[in-house]
Amino acid sequence: MLKVEKKVIGNLEKCYAMAVLKYQGKDHFLVAAEKANQCRMYSLGGELEEVVWNEPGGVMTMVQVPETDGQFLATHKFYSPNDSKEARIIIAEPKGKNDWKVRTLVNLPFVHRFDIIQKNGVSYLLACTLKSDHEYKDDFRSPGKVYAAVLPADLSGLDEEHPLKMKVIKDGMTRNHGYCRCSKDGRDGSVISCEEGVFWFEAPDAPRGEWKIEQLCDEAASEAMLIDLDGDGEEELFTMLPFHGDTIRIYKKCGNAYAAVYEYPEKLEFLHAISGGNISGEPTVVVGHRKGERRLLAFRSDKKGGYTAECLDEHTGAANLLHYTDGSKEMLLATNREIDEIAMYTLQEKE
Repeated sequence: MLKVEKKVIGNLEKCYAMAVLKYQGKDHFLVAAEKANQCRMYSLGGELEEVVWNEPGGVMTMVQVPETDGQFLATHKFYSPNDSKEARIIIAEPKGKNDWKVRTLVNLPFVHRFDIIQKNGVSYLLACTLKSDHEYKDDFRSPGKVYAAVLPADLSGLDEEHPLKMKVIKDGMTRNHGYCRCSKDGRDGSVISCEEGVFWFEAPDAPRGEWKIEQLCDEAASEAMLIDLDGDGEEELFTMLPFHGDTIRIYKKCGNAYAAVYEYPEKLEFLHAISGGNISGEPTVVVGHRKGERRLLAFRSDKKGGYTAECLDEHTGAANLLHYTDGSKEMLLATNREIDEIAMYTLQEKE
């Protein structure tokens, strides 16, 4: 059982995306809004340090550029699945206190999640679009895609007039919503979830090589991650399904396929947030849902072939979660979008 201490560190309307940022020799974290609102930088202790921008917002993802002092990429102008035709990935870099330069890396309509993957000394930008076009509200007839490109070490020559050129590596991904950086069989990669199922993406060994893409299951999923919860040395596939759905299901590897072994008995309306890792030495997945009781739940193995769920908070409605350590403290940061609350949870085992 976990002991939870909660601290509300700020309020930001429709707070959504988060990322850890190494800047001036220290770790900080960023919090940005889904709608037209701020991006802020906080200390790991929760003190507001800087405002990176005031608008346009529409931030689904933020990722630091490797080996830089505070430079990061972010999505802009993805305000909702129905208002994201002008979405893009931008570069933000610090010039001074509360002074950040922002420019476009690439215009990519409907871009929702992205990441920077490193392999054999090369950085790759992997970007996922929720859809490719629409004509009316909730129109998902044009499936999303996954794009990739080698990301140069020096981004100074890239802007809206000289964008990064990206290549489609997979299409036909309806409601292409879920993304998680994971490890599988000792290899680093990405788990991407859509209506057609859950897929594993692994970067090529060299820039001109092909991405390895493997389908893990064919269930329509909103989010998924690979994590060894039961400690048997092989990752389970933890899923939230379907799109913005209400079901939590866990799969285990059986031969060359994944088979469902657990389903949480309650329906959790509008599942959205997910984070996982070792918390107090125990493999743990924490999820949040945005309607109904809007709870924050921690899932672990019961050591008997099943799984347990523990409620950490409720009536919050987390859009995203970020697990990190601050010295010896295990921390969980939540953008509780439904109540405009940025919350920090300190987690430790109960004695």
